[in-house]
Amino acid sequence: MNIFKLAALLTLTATLAGCNTMDRLASVGNAPPLTAISDPTTVAGYQPVRMPMPEAIADTYQPNSLYRTSAKGFFKDERAHRIGDILTVMVTIDDSAKIANTTQSGRSSTNSAGMGGIFGAAVNNISGGSFDPSAAIEFDSGMTNRGNGSVNRSESLATSVAAVVTQVLPNGNLVIEGRQEVRVNFEVRDLIVAGIVRPSDIQANNTITSSKIAEARIAYGGRGQITDVQQPRYGQQAMDAILPF
Repeated sequence: MNIFKLAALLTLTATLAGCNTMDRLASVGNAPPLTAISDPTTVAGYQPVRMPMPEAIADTYQPNSLYRTSAKGFFKDERAHRIGDILTVMVTIDDSAKIANTTQSGRSSTNSAGMGGIFGAAVNNISGGSFDPSAAIEFDSGMTNRGNGSVNRSESLATSVAAVVTQVLPNGNLVIEGRQEVRVNFEVRDLIVAGIVRPSDIQANNTITSSKIAEARIAYGGRGQITDVQQPRYGQQAMDAILPF
């Protein structure tokens, strides 16, 4: 059964590789195309966000008052708060981690046993004095273990992207998603930001920092000639997935 699975995988890999090769040959000399602008909610695989929500509070007005209980402020502002509104996400990532661990342990033990009395004398007579019955059995054991580990990681990213409000949760929090593509020569840079934000965290200039985004999903990468050169060939990727060693 495994042989059939392997053969099917190799056939599928070869088919996909052939399609990819034809696509690459057809795009020789052309810049990578930009993705068409579309509604994020219509993209395949899109799933609305569902989070635990508090009980809904009825919107009421006091007599002779312009203020309602569900209002976030007395005066209306232009910050994003409805589906389709746009706000700017300031993506700032400056993380670094340095961890070093060293462990060392050792253990040694010695056990000995002998025979005396009549058993010792009998063994001594049989061996002709060449065997010492007082040290008939002796065990020596030792163990040494040493381990070293270290982590040294540093990431830095500072950019901004406009995001669209795709959903308003029952408690007023906003689900946002923003995509940005920039093409320079034959390389396209992709930036994707998605997550959940509180309207109160949005600044007066309609911006929000990435550190205030809950369930944040930030992707920064590229595609084009440079990315193709940096990636291993499809044959090597297929062999890495199949070979067990």
